[in-house]
Amino acid sequence: MLNAPVITIDGPSGSGKGTISQRVAKRLGYHLLDSGALYRVLGCVALKRDIDLSDHALLAHTASELEIRFGDNGPGSVIVDGEDFSDLIRQEVAGEMASRVGTIPAVREALYERQLAFRQAPGLVADGRDMGTVVFPDANVKIYLTASADERAKRRYNQLIGKGIGAILPDLLRELEERDARDSQRAVSPLRPAEDAHTLDTTSLTIDEVVEKVMNLIAQFAA
Repeated sequence: MLNAPVITIDGPSGSGKGTISQRVAKRLGYHLLDSGALYRVLGCVALKRDIDLSDHALLAHTASELEIRFGDNGPGSVIVDGEDFSDLIRQEVAGEMASRVGTIPAVREALYERQLAFRQAPGLVADGRDMGTVVFPDANVKIYLTASADERAKRRYNQLIGKGIGAILPDLLRELEERDARDSQRAVSPLRPAEDAHTLDTTSLTIDEVVEKVMNLIAQFAA
């Protein structure tokens, strides 16, 4: 439904966009698109199937053929070809692979149409890195979340430790900075705020505070 309203929430890894998008979508009663999950899924499938990342044609074909369903096993769940990928795609290796396959133009093109299909009534909250710049340039409200690299690394560290997964903070910070550079410097759909996006620095804000600021922006600017 092309005229369904869209709210885009973009930003780098660890900026809080995933959590904020889920909460905002729930408040609005909108559908949710976690675009990063699509790239994480493809990255994980490439690992599991031992697909060479230099084989762009095979990666693009795989991206277009995968059956991906969100929410079947509860909020945040991701089912891929009947297999539960919910935990797998949240691991560090999945984020690293997502960043790598996301630099491939053929992959981004293959996933582009899939993302557009999420635009359905009553509306959509789209979370990613190029939602407001490329996928939904006509979005009703565009938000760009950011935070310091140190803060984002700490958030990821606490998240992993909370799940019982070992992590080393300096390593996480280095990996995050490398991912930031790769995402912002890629030739296709680089990470950057849309010209008409509202930028929010979440470094010193709680999740609830960010949600309220986003909801206020939506109330103020949504057509």
